[in-house]
Amino acid sequence: MRKQRPIGWLPTSLLLLGAFYCLLPVIWVLTAATKSRAELFTSQAFTPGTGLFGNLSDLSAYRDGIFWNWMANTALYAGGGALLATVVSSVAGYALAKYQFPGRGLIFTTLIGGILVPSVVLAVPQYLLLAKLGLADTYWAVLLPSILSPYSIYLARIYASAAIPDALLEAGRIDGASETRLLRVVAFPMMGPGMVTIFLFQFVAIWNNFLLPYIMLADDGKFPLTVGLYTLLVTGANQPALYNLVITGALLSIIPLIALFLTMQRYWRTDLSGGSVKS
Repeated sequence: MRKQRPIGWLPTSLLLLGAFYCLLPVIWVLTAATKSRAELFTSQAFTPGTGLFGNLSDLSAYRDGIFWNWMANTALYAGGGALLATVVSSVAGYALAKYQFPGRGLIFTTLIGGILVPSVVLAVPQYLLLAKLGLADTYWAVLLPSILSPYSIYLARIYASAAIPDALLEAGRIDGASETRLLRVVAFPMMGPGMVTIFLFQFVAIWNNFLLPYIMLADDGKFPLTVGLYTLLVTGANQPALYNLVITGALLSIIPLIALFLTMQRYWRTDLSGGSVKS
């Protein structure tokens, strides 16, 4: 038998360096959020402070708790948008993978091209279109553009092609199952890990989205966390005491993302047919 080579120190060192680079800002936010106003500008960068609970109290009291309104808005945009995008992308990807119809190749090629278009290019046209429909400065102005994601449809199409055997669908049709029942009972369960992946990608993308809600919304009561914390940071340029609130808000904003990944990672399975349900 050929002897296995030990893990080289260079790749491991590069991975550790990359992990440290990614975690360093999170560690800074975690420590800075614990500092009082005086400690924020006088103590060492990564030295914990004593003002965490005071910062949380001040943040909750700021403008009658508008931060928690921003948090609820963000949960609505990210949760609702990711759920709708997952359903739409899964249905579209399944159709592109398992049905033969005229123009299928052109549609898929167009989707690939759509992946290459930066979202910043589409923001202004989307605003003009939604403004013409009377939806600007509404919750729908942020939700509707999030539902259709070319990259998510591409992922769903690739995953459906690999995860769902054509023979299984043909067997279901022979047994008299309708196309809707095949989608609901066979396709969706077998695409479960892929749908979780799409949901997580969309949730994080919408949660961190700044430009779209910044353009679409004027009422700060509808702001998500990204835009709300930005306005708080701009206000803090004239009121340095607000910097503590911005940092504490940034810390609270990443907690739901961490919790979501820890909760849903168990559904991220490599077995393509592990979640299938027989009817």
